[in-house]
Parts: sequence; C-alpha cells; structure tokens
Amino acid sequence: MDFNKESIARFGIATKGFVYILIGVLTFMAAIGTGGSKSGSSDAMRSLQNNTLGSILLGITAAGLVAYVFWRFYQAIMDPDKEGKDLKGIGNRLGFFSSGVFYGLMAFSAIQILIGSGGESGDGQESLIATALNRPAGQVIVLIIATIFLGRAIFQMVIAYTELYKKRIKAQNLDPKIQKLMVTLGKIGYTSRGIVIGVIAFLTYRAAFSYSSEEAGGTKDAFSFLQDEFGTLVLSLVALGLTMFGIFLLINARYRDMKSV
Repeated sequence: MDFNKESIARFGIATKGFVYILIGVLTFMAAIGTGGSKSGSSDAMRSLQNNTLGSILLGITAAGLVAYVFWRFYQAIMDPDKEGKDLKGIGNRLGFFSSGVFYGLMAFSAIQILIGSGGESGDGQESLIATALNRPAGQVIVLIIATIFLGRAIFQMVIAYTELYKKRIKAQNLDPKIQKLMVTLGKIGYTSRGIVIGVIAFLTYRAAFSYSSEEAGGTKDAFSFLQDEFGTLVLSLVALGLTMFGIFLLINARYRDMKSV
C-alpha cells in the first residue's frame, strides 16, 4: 500500500475513534450530571460548532470520515486484508461495504452540520421507521431492519469474546504492553457497542410489533433506555466503554500493520 493510501486509512480509522470518544465523553458527562448530553454521532459532531476552533475540528472530522469511507470501500473492492472470495470472505467484504455506506451517511451529516444545513438531531431512526411502516409490508421491512441490528449486536459480542480481533493485534508484532492494552480496550469497547446496538434492535422490534415509529430510536434513544431501565451506573459504564473503543481505534490507527496491503 503506498504512503497516500496508508495515510488515508490511518486518518480515517483515527477519526472514527475520535467520534466514539466524543460520543462516550458527552454521554458520560450527561449521565453523571456534569454537562454534556446523551449523543449519537450527529449530536456529538454538532457539539463542535460552538466556536471557530470547534468548526475547524468538525471540518477535520468530516474529512476523516470521508477518508474512512474510502478505506472501507477499498477493503471491500481491492481486498487488501486477503479475505478471499469464499463465502466467509465475501461476507466480510460486504460488511466492509455496508460500513462504508453507513459512515458515508455520517460524513454527509458532518458536512451538512459544517455548512449549517444539518437537520434536527435525534429523529433519523424514527423517520426511517415511519417511512418503512407506511409502505406495503412495512411491518416486515421494519422487522428485517431490527434483525439486521440484532445480527450486528451479536457480531460485536462475538468479536469481543473470541480471537477475531486478538489475532490481528498479535500479528502486528507490537510491544506486549500495547497488545495487552489493545485487547482490554477492544473487549470493553466491542461489548459496549454490542449493548447499544442490541438496544437499538429491541427498540426497532418494539416499533414493528406496535406499528408505531415513536417506539423506535437511535443511539441517543438507546442511552435513554439504558438509563431509564437499568440506571445511571449502567449508562455511565457503557459510555466509558465507547470511549475506550475510541481509544482502541486511535491506537489501531497508529500501529496497524499496513505492509501487506
């Protein structure tokens, strides 16, 4: 992989980490009552608009998300990680592609916020479900969406408690202390991601069975659900876990082995 592509990849991964840190810190602050707010990605990026420095940081974040989209599409199409063309490899590469689409939408949202045309925060998931429910077989469509979320949540847990990510960390020939730190941060981070996505899946199932888009929700709604149903401590731990996931990504951006790419 030439220097330019490698730099783009590292920049993109680091930016994703920064967004997770921002979400985690803002939500943790809200949970313990010291400011902040329960934040999805759009809310977190919108929080950067307060001053000129924040706007510059938002612009860098938008550029980094575009870089991450490039990296995900590159992984899906060029297969630098040698995933292969068997069923498992194709599945992983489709996952890279869908991730690219998701973060492409996030990058677009960041650009909208930057130029002052971003929509209202917090209603994206509900609007999507409302649109789906108003279509023929809408309930089935929403159930499929919920099942996709559930599958993603389960996959995060599988990553957290198997060797799926540990093998790649060990293959990078890092200092043992850095390896141990990354394994710990990764396990906590992937677990927290799995919990949040699992709650989003539950909310989406609830919307499908009640035929009400108001029952659905995104990341911010998942945080509110966790606090309402399980208490401030659980929300605080999940928020800290997402912050740790962001740190894990920052370290990965720095040390990831790109030589075989």
